[in-house]
Amino acid sequence: MPSLDGAVVLVTGANGGIGTHFVHDALARGAVKVYATARFPRAWDDDRIVPLTLDVTDRASIDAAVAAAADVTVLVNNAGAIPPSASLLDVTEADIRANMETNFFGPVFLARAFAPVLAAKKGSVLIDVHSVASWYAFGGAYSASKAALWSATNSLRIEFAPMGVHVTGVHMGYVDTDMAAHADGPKMLPTQLVTTVYDAVEAGEYEVLADELTKGVKAALSGPVEALYPDLHSTDA
Repeated sequence: MPSLDGAVVLVTGANGGIGTHFVHDALARGAVKVYATARFPRAWDDDRIVPLTLDVTDRASIDAAVAAAADVTVLVNNAGAIPPSASLLDVTEADIRANMETNFFGPVFLARAFAPVLAAKKGSVLIDVHSVASWYAFGGAYSASKAALWSATNSLRIEFAPMGVHVTGVHMGYVDTDMAAHADGPKMLPTQLVTTVYDAVEAGEYEVLADELTKGVKAALSGPVEALYPDLHSTDA
């Protein structure tokens, strides 16, 4: 089974609430080094944490990260963004493209760039953080980008398997972070999510359904679309 014990971890979006917990929990599980990446990385009070500049939308920045972190065994694609509007009709074309760059192209190109690094080390892991929005289209461009990443993760899982790289996809509802500050309803604590994710990775699981909302939405995908989106009935003539 994959293990965080002795691992070298790279976390994207490490400055945020979820990313910070990915950093600290990896160390608590025995990781020997964590690259904490962000466009503007902050200082950390632990010598095992290496701040690293990384803009996942910039190919030169990705290449520089691969060169600086050639010992990585666990890649956590956590960085994400939300567009200004949940409406695909109202948001600008530029905002749609920018959201896809961060939430889809960024993690896919990062996985491609780190593929030789991960494949060279036994027991390596790729973790892609999706969302319940991968399956439930409440977020416009955000949902579309996460659905695309979910599909790409499935493809990467198949391609990485012969290389011995384990791929885990993560789906969850709202998490209590700045990104979800606008949302009402129950929210997971970041530490709960990260504990669930790392537990799943070390158990050899391929997919994390982190809460009951996500489990319910995934189960509903096999039913008629109007059951998942009951508001469609209000548009019937």
